[in-house]
Amino acid sequence: MIDKVASAFEKKDYRTAANLLKQLLKESPDNPQVQLYLGKLHEVSGKHDKAEKVYRQLLRDSTNNKIITQARQGLQRLEDIEKQQQQDAIAKATSNPQNQETAVLIFEPIANELKKSTAQKLASILGIDAYSARLLLPSRGWRLYRSGALGELQYYGKQLVNSGIPCFWSTLAQINKIEVFQVHYFKDFAAQVTVVCENQDKQLGSLVFEWSEVTAQVQGLLPIFEEVVDLNVRGKLHRKTQTQDYFHFCDLHLPSRNCILRIYDNGYNFSKGIAISPQSSQNTIRINWNNLLNYLNSKLPQVKIWSDFTTFAQTCIDQTDVLNKIQSHIQIIRREQTNWDTAFQLYSGLVFGKGNGE
Repeated sequence: MIDKVASAFEKKDYRTAANLLKQLLKESPDNPQVQLYLGKLHEVSGKHDKAEKVYRQLLRDSTNNKIITQARQGLQRLEDIEKQQQQDAIAKATSNPQNQETAVLIFEPIANELKKSTAQKLASILGIDAYSARLLLPSRGWRLYRSGALGELQYYGKQLVNSGIPCFWSTLAQINKIEVFQVHYFKDFAAQVTVVCENQDKQLGSLVFEWSEVTAQVQGLLPIFEEVVDLNVRGKLHRKTQTQDYFHFCDLHLPSRNCILRIYDNGYNFSKGIAISPQSSQNTIRINWNNLLNYLNSKLPQVKIWSDFTTFAQTCIDQTDVLNKIQSHIQIIRREQTNWDTAFQLYSGLVFGKGNGE
């Protein structure tokens, strides 16, 4: 009867093949040839998961080289079909000009005990091995996985989310649309808050808002690089660049105005406006800055503080092709530009968009 099944497949008479296999499965359910044709029937019926399961079972249990070869060929066909379906879906997703904008796909942290099972799902979606997939999954903080056309990243992102893998995506255009004001000092902390600040055209003015408008605080450290003279391994003097200290930044998000109020320790004028703490000749910038953060926290007790910038930056600091497309809005005088400044704007912009469901 197995010959009749083979003949039915050659004629693409899958209904006859199915009826014959139904009888054979009752008589000889463990026959490798019967199982092979069962896998092929699942394959042509579009039941690819079932077909893959049958083929893999044959690879594990069969000792017949011909059966093993055909099972491997079946798995290869399934892989080719899946790749073609992905390519077709991505082509369709990016056919709309709006979906061709540059975007980034971000992986969110996942518990270590879930990494093994999650890595297998991730490997299947991305077409990579499970070990490499596990290395991509962050334990804490966000990871910038890749950049590309919005439509393509949406396609992968939706598959990941549907598989229980936490991630999100955003276009760089969305981040660049956010207006950033550089805060000089807080002028008034009454029922309404008044800040003296500069807009993106470096025009000085004031902005009035209410604490209830603030939806997030984003804090981060930006390294201060200095060129120093040091001894190399041969005992000779040479110059190198190293981190000497850090600038402290805090962004307040006001999504209802599509803006960020950006404060940093060396740019805030502690001698003007509202006295955050008693003035003293002993006060350092760090003391004043910590007092300012404590005051903001007291006014914004329910607002989440995002402070995993450094962890995120380490995953994107070398992705110059992404960071070059973002305006940093960081007013630090540096001898040389650094991707750290733009990475902070990217991080804060992603928080801004995620908090507003973009």
